Amino acid sequence: MQLFPTATTFAIFYCLLTLSQAYDIVREYSGITFFDEWDFFGSWDNLTLGDVYWLDESDAFSQGLAYVNSAGNAVIKVDNMHSIQSPQKRNSVRITTKDSYAVGSLWIFDLVHIPYGCSVWPAAWSLGGPTWPEGGEIDILEAVNLMPSNQMALHTTSGCFHNYTPPNQLGATLVTDCSTAAGCTVGELQPNSYGSGFAAMGGGVYAAQFDVAGIFIWFWSRANVPSSINQSNSTSGIDISQWGPPSASYLAAGQCNITEFFTPQQLILDITLCGNWAGLPEVYFPVCGNQGPTGICYNDNVVGDGSNYDNAYFEIPYIRAYTTGGVAPTPTATPFDIISKVDISTYPGYGSVTIPLSAITAADTGLNPSPMFFPGNGASVQIQIGLGCVGWWMVSVGAILLIRLM
Repeated sequence: MQLFPTATTFAIFYCLLTLSQAYDIVREYSGITFFDEWDFFGSWDNLTLGDVYWLDESDAFSQGLAYVNSAGNAVIKVDNMHSIQSPQKRNSVRITTKDSYAVGSLWIFDLVHIPYGCSVWPAAWSLGGPTWPEGGEIDILEAVNLMPSNQMALHTTSGCFHNYTPPNQLGATLVTDCSTAAGCTVGELQPNSYGSGFAAMGGGVYAAQFDVAGIFIWFWSRANVPSSINQSNSTSGIDISQWGPPSASYLAAGQCNITEFFTPQQLILDITLCGNWAGLPEVYFPVCGNQGPTGICYNDNVVGDGSNYDNAYFEIPYIRAYTTGGVAPTPTATPFDIISKVDISTYPGYGSVTIPLSAITAADTGLNPSPMFFPGNGASVQIQIGLGCVGWWMVSVGAILLIRLM
């Protein structure tokens, strides 16, 4: 007689726990083991045609372009220590997670420093492989040169749009068709999301929710990071219900079927130089044309002793990946007035990037696609999270009936 309330209580407790926290942690990249679960690209930039060579793991470590600093933070950077002559490329780093994350995932990036400067093009993004853009791409953080704020984007095959901007999206919708070269882009209007302002504020946090209801991206400057993130750790779940309105809100309903256009995603961090966004004359010259005598991105930046790349580095306390077996809330928070709103209309580069839409396969990108990643390191944990609320209710009821039949 005691089994029924015990099993029922367990199922109800599990459901309430899932609904209150929503997301369970499945991987933390941090500290001395940060790089263990990443693959290094080890080739030239054949996607955006940047003037870099992304080193393999051994060379990146030996040349000091990937390391963990005395604060315990991971660093990846552009070479600022060696002279480069034309037509050489400058060494940099691109890393991709070995794991893939399916729809129902959440990613949090705690960053102290983001690469910036003339010719610099950093990105924190995700990719569904192996053929771009068939598996979809989510640009969580991306900017070039001296842009004052971040630009977010989705890249897909034809049929995915961001035509409707939800009233609680804080950013400005710039391009609505996700199959264009620029993708469907949203410009961040909050201050200090990139560049020297980001660094001066002690960095900040980016988060992305990859859900059937849509793809949502948040940014918080260091002083505004939600308590649920500040109080979380490497083993705890996360409650996103108090996160407030997102910077980019790509709703699925009537615009983009997420499961149709996005396969499981691998996270990617990279820094390229010039290329077909940062190096476009119309983007580069108005703000960086005085960097050297030629007014050309490569000539006046990549060539030389590299000292101009002292700020071209990521510094990362942690990146955390989560997933949910229960109901994931869709952001509905009321928008707020942004103090010192960034005027992106006067700065070149927003809403533009020229990426060739030819298919790029795993063989010529160096990506190593892995199976869908489900949370936990053991089968029992994978089953637990995969079942979700309804699943655990059915398991508990089934167990009751089985025992009664016995």
